[in-house]
Amino acid sequence: MTKIKSDIEIARGAKMKPIQEILDSIDVPDKAEVYSPISRYMAKIKLEYIEKIKDKKDGKLILVTAITPTPAGEGKTTTSVGLSDGLNKIGKKSIVCLREPSLGPSFGMKGGAAGGGYAQVIPMEQINLHFTGDFHAITSAHNLLSAIIDNHIYWGNKLNIDVRRIVWKRVVDMNDRSLRSININLGGIANGFPREDGFDITVASEIMAIFCLSNNLKDLEKRIGNITIGYTRDKKPVYAKDLKAEGPMTVLLKDAIRPNVTQTLENNPAIIHGGPFANIAHGCNSVIATKTALKLSDYVVTEAGFGADLGAEKFLNIKCRKSNLKPNCVVIVATIRALKMHGGVEKNELKNENVNALKKGLVNLDRHIKNIKKFGLPIAVAVNHFISDSKKEIDTLVDFCKSINVKASICKHWENGGDGTKELANDIVKLCEKKSNFNFLYKDSLSLFKKIETIAKEIYNSSEVVADTKIREQLKNFQDNGYGNLPICIAKTQYSFSTDPNLKGAPSGHVLPIREVRLSSGAEFIVVVCGAIMTMPGLPKVPAAESIRVNEKGETEGLF
Repeated sequence: MTKIKSDIEIARGAKMKPIQEILDSIDVPDKAEVYSPISRYMAKIKLEYIEKIKDKKDGKLILVTAITPTPAGEGKTTTSVGLSDGLNKIGKKSIVCLREPSLGPSFGMKGGAAGGGYAQVIPMEQINLHFTGDFHAITSAHNLLSAIIDNHIYWGNKLNIDVRRIVWKRVVDMNDRSLRSININLGGIANGFPREDGFDITVASEIMAIFCLSNNLKDLEKRIGNITIGYTRDKKPVYAKDLKAEGPMTVLLKDAIRPNVTQTLENNPAIIHGGPFANIAHGCNSVIATKTALKLSDYVVTEAGFGADLGAEKFLNIKCRKSNLKPNCVVIVATIRALKMHGGVEKNELKNENVNALKKGLVNLDRHIKNIKKFGLPIAVAVNHFISDSKKEIDTLVDFCKSINVKASICKHWENGGDGTKELANDIVKLCEKKSNFNFLYKDSLSLFKKIETIAKEIYNSSEVVADTKIREQLKNFQDNGYGNLPICIAKTQYSFSTDPNLKGAPSGHVLPIREVRLSSGAEFIVVVCGAIMTMPGLPKVPAAESIRVNEKGETEGLF
């Protein structure tokens, strides 16, 4: 029996090309003012060059999203890479644009985010670990602001900051539940004034969100300056610019803000930049990366995190609204395994054919398709193929999609790379020629609570939104203080349309309970925290970290 290679074994056996050869394929000149090599196989494109090509015609933008995630796996990043390789296989110039993986999931439960099988971005180890240091820069910039806040209070508190009303937490790029709520400045007067604080994971940082929504360095600095760090004793907002923090924070980010270029296993270009969580933040790679890719290729394949109810909704309502990006079509990734889980099958039974469970689970895919249609965008379904998928199951899924006038393509990119997605690639080229009637789900002028209700009812099929008086007053204060036109970023579980992760399929009539609302005045959206979602995840009982080590050859083992 042939041993199936692990993702890291496949990646390690790849024949990478020098980064200049990858850049040559998208007509990026070999000049010092254009890019900086990070290693033989990675580079950062300079902002000056991005400014120089800003008037070039844009390529087509393809958004890859997915059904509601399950432990069976969907393979959204793998499909994004495979589709981009497939487009290149049929003679199109394509770039895949992805988020940078966080260390938290890599050492926790989810694993890395560089694709899988023969549809990966490489060098896989570097991408999944420290990569080009962007996340470290974001963490440092965020915590610099934290240090400046406490230092300002220590030296007299000229701005009259109320230590009970500081809303700026610290961050670290690791799952560490013990840091969620902490007390700081203990140990006597020399260390400052004791107060409550806490940590979020770096990918939940407002700096990460700002980083990914900024158009250039000046925009980045302006947005950082507009961050609300807390309030005075008479409840007036205090901004990062009041502390003169935006300058030094931008300095820490000036190299990180430049997009990273790597390659796929098939030596096609990949831009990997930024990485906000999709169930906490807006779950998309940077605007700068996406816009740069559109200038350098004919087709840009990008993804939005988790299921379409979270990632795609935020990509369309937040990222596109703030950047004037307009997708040409949307690909929804599904697996027969995951759909059977939505139909009630346990994970250990997924290898067995079960057409009835698949039919029950199709309600999840159907809901996501209907939701995306509300944005006026053409849709294709990518069926990420597993060897356990039976012909009856495949036919059932394809026929269902055909019955609702959506084309489903069986994709074998995990096994065959770009050759396994040629059918999907050809379908996408045709879809991109169709006229897109893209529209937002809600208008800027709608009240904040009505925006939340619109997402809850239109996307989640909730019956109502529940919020106590304190939450409603906070939303009213945001509205009265000039933030009523901002979009909504709902933080909830990724495992269900509801806030209960155990409700699979397509639940309806459930209630959306708001636990907390946060103003992200720099990123320019309102975070609405629902259910039991945490902005600092914890490690599972058996974290992936336990299997990761350096072997005798000095190679990383256990990373997936």
